[in-house]
Amino acid sequence: MANIKAYAATAPDSGMAPFAIDRRELRADDISIDIDYCGVCHSDLHTVENDWGGSKYPVVPGHEIVGRVTAVGPAATRYKEGDLVGVGCMVDSCRICQACESGLEQYCLGGATMTYGSLDRHDGTVTHGGYSERIVVSERFVVRIPEQLDPASAAPLLCAGITTYSPLRHFNVGKGHKVGVLGMGGLGHMGVKFAKALGAEVTIFTRSEAKVSEARKHGADHVIISTDKAQMKAASDSFDFLLDTIPVAHDLNPYLKCLRYDGTHILVGLLTPVEPALQAGLLVTRRRVVAGSLIGGMPETQEVLDFCAEHEIACDIEMLDIHNINEAYARMKKGDVKYRFVIDMKSLKNS
Repeated sequence: MANIKAYAATAPDSGMAPFAIDRRELRADDISIDIDYCGVCHSDLHTVENDWGGSKYPVVPGHEIVGRVTAVGPAATRYKEGDLVGVGCMVDSCRICQACESGLEQYCLGGATMTYGSLDRHDGTVTHGGYSERIVVSERFVVRIPEQLDPASAAPLLCAGITTYSPLRHFNVGKGHKVGVLGMGGLGHMGVKFAKALGAEVTIFTRSEAKVSEARKHGADHVIISTDKAQMKAASDSFDFLLDTIPVAHDLNPYLKCLRYDGTHILVGLLTPVEPALQAGLLVTRRRVVAGSLIGGMPETQEVLDFCAEHEIACDIEMLDIHNINEAYARMKKGDVKYRFVIDMKSLKNS
């Protein structure tokens, strides 16, 4: 066991503070990674404050991890010391079910082991995430960071990136499609970039007039102010897909009206009940679909990194000293981040 520095919450109202954790010795297929950067996801905040219930304390969040390999287990063959690699939302799965064998480990029928807050399948300990100096992970759940990518900007691709890329690929979004992106935070601005790179005509739906110029800067062809009834009515029956990145309960019905027949509304940000209730007639009368999508499997996570390298796509980030993480969480609650915080882990290692 190695005792290392980390930041953790010890209760829903404790905030984040320095905390020492143990990292296991290498198993046969493990690699050890010194963490250089870790993105800050809204789900980190939800877990720290137990918004979804079931949080296991102490919580060491962080599932957008980039760093260098420092050691490899005897059966690990994919990476060597010094390689720049990433770890996303998962660190294990059953590996034998149909989903896992299809490279869709996020839908593991036995339940994926998440990077933090899950029980390790082998020793029963609680997993700890990337707000720490080092992590030990099975090489199957590690991806290679292309040299063309800035390591800090690459970190959020391991959650915000794959979360928006995966459904667009699954539904074969491309040329000739009209895609609406709901919300323009960490997920939304990546959704715009990916949909554009795939050849779609992209529209941002936002409540804020102030975000119109930002939306166009990120590549949106059009912007609709969702509180403007005239603009929403004009958009009726016109979109093939809506990528919904809004993480809190919101009324889906006005957006469903904007889908053409056979259109699909894809939820990637919302995990709580849909409120208010869906008007079933809006689905039935146009054969519209409400779908959901969860991150991506390991092959697709590598694919999104390679796609970003090829198309020169990066997440817009704000670098963060880990000692300011509580302030960052407060800003996240206010929507005051453009568009993803990334922790420079030197601020932990040098503390």
